[in-house]
Amino acid sequence: MAKVLSRWTGGELLRLQCYEGIDATQAVYEWDYSRQLLHLRAVEAQRAEVHEDELYSERFLVRRPLLRAIDYEGDTPPVLLVDEVDRADDEFEAFLLEILSDYSITVPELGTFRADVPPVVVLTSNRTRDLHDALKRRCLYHWISHPDFDRELAILRVRAPDVPETLARQVAAATEAVRSFELYKPPGVAETIDWALSLAALGRSSLDERTVEVTLGSLLKYREDQERVHSHGVADIVRTAVLRGA
Repeated sequence: MAKVLSRWTGGELLRLQCYEGIDATQAVYEWDYSRQLLHLRAVEAQRAEVHEDELYSERFLVRRPLLRAIDYEGDTPPVLLVDEVDRADDEFEAFLLEILSDYSITVPELGTFRADVPPVVVLTSNRTRDLHDALKRRCLYHWISHPDFDRELAILRVRAPDVPETLARQVAAATEAVRSFELYKPPGVAETIDWALSLAALGRSSLDERTVEVTLGSLLKYREDQERVHSHGVADIVRTAVLRGA
């Protein structure tokens, strides 16, 4: 979605991948200490006086995605993708909330950077934990569900054009069937594409029971999910896929 918005608006796509322990140095800015040290040595070699303002100027400022999104260049605001925000801790979420409320960042040595026109911001969450209401209140919520058969087949044709048509239809049908088994982690579109490409790389043009058994790891990433699929019967899944994909 963020990539499409970036292409549509013409704004630069900036991606911030969240993870446990992320802080301002990875998300907002940090100082390039190695370049500052080289500058100090160069000045000392010239026996000149070093001023603190020289070291803390924009030439030594490393801009991370949040600062780049707010202090952008050009007339078109960028698209800021804050990916998997639920993986960050509560403190970072509160920090992010403050920035997205005012669209301003203060660098003590340089002053405050403000966005004249706010960037387009896309936050994604896999719901590994609940986000605070204050952050959700500032968002438009959209749930992206798994695609239906026709939609997934259309995606396969675009993302895996070398996969034979019959195989693509059967893969989409089999994935649709597998998702109905109340799995721990239902396969996403990315896994469907990986599975189809794996089968095509093996020279398969259609599904059969043995092929599904040896390639199931491309689709399902948990042992419990694979066991559940086997308990429903791989042969039945193949039969359903062949009929649905016909």
